[in-house]
Parts: sequence; C-alpha cells; structure tokens
Amino acid sequence: MVTITFPDRETEKRALAFLLGRFSGRVLRSGEHLVPEAALEALADQNIPFSVIGRTTYEQQVAAIRGPAPTSVQ
Repeated sequence: MVTITFPDRETEKRALAFLLGRFSGRVLRSGEHLVPEAALEALADQNIPFSVIGRTTYEQQVAAIRGPAPTSVQ
C-alpha cells in the first residue's frame, strides 16, 4: 500500500469516482489516501494528478481499519 494525496478537492472526487470498485483503499481524516501500488499507474493513465507520500506503514494500515480512538465521557 502507498499513501497519496491530491492537489485539491475536485481532483480527489474525480480520483475516488475512478478508483471506487477498481481498487481497495482507505481515506484518512488527514486527507491522505491508502491505495495499492497498482492504483498509481491507473491514476496516471487517467491523467489524475497525485502526490506520493510514501509506503504505508503497518501501523497506518491498522489505524485506518480501526478508526479513531474512542473518547471517554466524564
């Protein structure tokens, strides 16, 4: 998995519409996206600009699956 970002919200929407149903991945609250490496070539073929942040760590993948930590109410 690779962590990527998009230059603006409109590009992000277009990319998500393209990726949906083709590749698995996660969108983080930070605006970063976790996608398989094969998605990078597919995005480039569609002329959708993106920036690669780097390889996704195991911790990032687990955190994306678990979601945010629950908050306690007192």
